[in-house]
Amino acid sequence: MSDAYVAALRILNYRFNSEAELRRKLRGKKFEKDDIDAAIARLHREKWLDDERFAGAFVRTRANKRVGKLRIRRELQAAGVSDSTAEQAIAENVDPERELESLEALCASRVRVLARRHGADYLESEEAHAKLTAYLIGHGYDSALVREVVKNAARGLAE
Repeated sequence: MSDAYVAALRILNYRFNSEAELRRKLRGKKFEKDDIDAAIARLHREKWLDDERFAGAFVRTRANKRVGKLRIRRELQAAGVSDSTAEQAIAENVDPERELESLEALCASRVRVLARRHGADYLESEEAHAKLTAYLIGHGYDSALVREVVKNAARGLAE
């Protein structure tokens, strides 16, 4: 059993990684390229390493933490997952209704924070709407969906 393989298993025992992440971590431990390639091939054969499974688990975890599809896609790309694998994982694991509920909950939470910081009157200002919109878009939600939710939240505050 090679040292690179054992190191890779230790890394995977801590957290599931994409192939690109694992390669980067093994390079950081100064293993030779041939040893890394052999370890990666063995991990694929033994089903310890699978980018599709990693992407699916990653999408589910991030979506449960109120992160939007766009940010999840960027994070998967940063982890070295291919665009097609990322798209497939998002399509299979993000329910549009649940994403809308998460966005609305995140919006309501942020509205409470803004009201506490600046007062209830502030929430009716353009600046508050802009801050709220930017915050939600920064969490990776689609801008059209964000505008709709912010508009509904503003309507709810006016009543």
